[in-house]
Amino acid sequence: GYVAISGGNFHGQGPALWLDMLGIALAEAGSIAERRVFRLLTPELNDGLPSMLAPTSGLDGGLMMVQYTAAALVSDNKTLAHPDSVDSIPSCANQEDHVSMGANAARHALEIVDNIRYILAIELLTAAQAIELRPNGPKRLGRGTAAAYAQIRDHVAFLEHDRETASDMEALSELIQTGKVPKSVQAALLGKYLEV
Repeated sequence: GYVAISGGNFHGQGPALWLDMLGIALAEAGSIAERRVFRLLTPELNDGLPSMLAPTSGLDGGLMMVQYTAAALVSDNKTLAHPDSVDSIPSCANQEDHVSMGANAARHALEIVDNIRYILAIELLTAAQAIELRPNGPKRLGRGTAAAYAQIRDHVAFLEHDRETASDMEALSELIQTGKVPKSVQAALLGKYLEV
């Protein structure tokens, strides 16, 4: 039979490339999510909703600051998405003459994933606020979106006046981490009970 003998000639270039591409794709997904948030907050783009989704626009800042947070995270992701696999510094007295930098790619991909979770939390917060500012908003939702909306409202309240929103973003980030939102949507659409 065949025998595999390790010569220690490992090279992590493949995983480094995959992780770099994952980071780039996720950074772009976060950028698109932030653009949806921006559109919902901008009167010229949101089809009649109040500026910054503040019920008392002009007196309150609404969700302006959460969009700032999303924009900062998107910008951070662009920096983190710079490919690590294109960098190589020889090490180990030149025995490792081409180093993949895969560990850096993995760390940066994980940071991007964390940032994306908060960007999506901001999008959920913004979408729920926009729904309530539409006439009969929650009643107009389909089964799937109504299930998602209910999950969001179980964790954060409507923003009537300016308040601290860091805890809202944190609560929704944790909700995303649990995976309960897609499970509740799936249960609503399939009409079956799924544990959420």
